Amino acid sequence: MIEQPAIATETAAGFTVPKCLLNLGAMGTRRIIWLNLVFSIPCISTFADAVVEGQVELPKSHSAQVVTQRYEIVTHGGVLSTHPPLAVVYLEGSFPKRGKPPIKQVAQKDLAFVPSLLPVQVGTKVEFPNLDDTYHSIFSFSPAKRFDLGRYRPEERPIPSEVFNVPGLVTLHCDIHEHMRGLILVLNTPYFVVTNPDGRFQLSGLPAGRYVLKAWIDSKTTREQSVELKSGATVHVDFP
Repeated sequence: MIEQPAIATETAAGFTVPKCLLNLGAMGTRRIIWLNLVFSIPCISTFADAVVEGQVELPKSHSAQVVTQRYEIVTHGGVLSTHPPLAVVYLEGSFPKRGKPPIKQVAQKDLAFVPSLLPVQVGTKVEFPNLDDTYHSIFSFSPAKRFDLGRYRPEERPIPSEVFNVPGLVTLHCDIHEHMRGLILVLNTPYFVVTNPDGRFQLSGLPAGRYVLKAWIDSKTTREQSVELKSGATVHVDFP
């Protein structure tokens, strides 16, 4: 029988084994390592992800130069925001890459972009399906992404798409319907969420450490606070 050390979570092979599994003995430990190699089973970890929640004080709705339906984009004094107001809360920091982000969609429905505000991670492919019984022609002149999909029908296949590789705010327009506006916020982080209409948010599955938490409110306003996240703990942060 090989005696296990009193406090140890790493085997000679360099694999982390939770303390609760050390009493399995050498054979049990080797099985855990083999399962980790073949299946990458996450359940052997004893650490829980961090959570941050809170509320963003959103600006009051106001009359705008351009506004269509609910949750559309407002242009007021050169500032772009949603109507009624929403915010995007995201964790800024240096995070390891985890493969390609999932494909997202911004549809055209009832002559509006749905959703009107879409946060995505850098490298995300966004599709623009046409769900209206008319043509659309989507384009953007934004520095973070300039593109022109041209005119296309509802049944167009494959669905027109673009990949967003540069962080920044991208404003969407339709060359046929001048009132249509949409926003894509391209972020260099995989951790973000859109608030509810009351400004409340919750971000879960976060890594422990010290980071900067930011709240994007409109094209001219982004607030930030430093946060220290601990595994298994929930931190409350408000943006007044």
